[in-house]
Amino acid sequence: MSRPAPLDPETPDPLTDRLAARLRSLRVAQGWSLDALALRSGVPRATLSRIETGATSPTAQVLGRLGAAHGLTVSHLMALAEAAPGAKVAAEDRPRWRDPETGFTRTQVSPPLPGVPGEVLSCDLPPGITLTYDAPPVPGQAHHLLMQAGALTLTVDGVSHALTPGDCLRYRLTGPSRFETGPGTGATYLLFLC
Repeated sequence: MSRPAPLDPETPDPLTDRLAARLRSLRVAQGWSLDALALRSGVPRATLSRIETGATSPTAQVLGRLGAAHGLTVSHLMALAEAAPGAKVAAEDRPRWRDPETGFTRTQVSPPLPGVPGEVLSCDLPPGITLTYDAPPVPGQAHHLLMQAGALTLTVDGVSHALTPGDCLRYRLTGPSRFETGPGTGATYLLFLC
């Protein structure tokens, strides 16, 4: 399978602008002020303002908090910023996003589609990174994580799982989660959300 070209952090990303507009419209549709969303998400008001104006790209952790505030998965938030995909999603057309803070990259192999349950993500987490999500965007959603390369420690419901290539972890996400890589090895994995 061919992989999309690496993202250049210096090149303007049109997805960031579309995501900024979509996040603002979601907040406005709820009738929330920036202060109200800050209280619901735990993301500072100033950060929300910079994200909504496209001045900065949100990190994976911030997207997780915003998704939880709106009751949407991060993938669903990202899909709202993209054009609706057809039945076939060509490798070169897969939406890809890179966390500007950690270098974490997620590619939507099979993006969410209204009326079609499930989605598939391909994720790359660099060495020495910890991503913590305070709450699940969709409580009780089933996850299947299939390790492709590297090593990952995933903590779900207070239980840590050491994962290596070929391991598959099945879980329902009901509380906080933490993804950690060691200082010398990153992790590449597929994540199936049902």
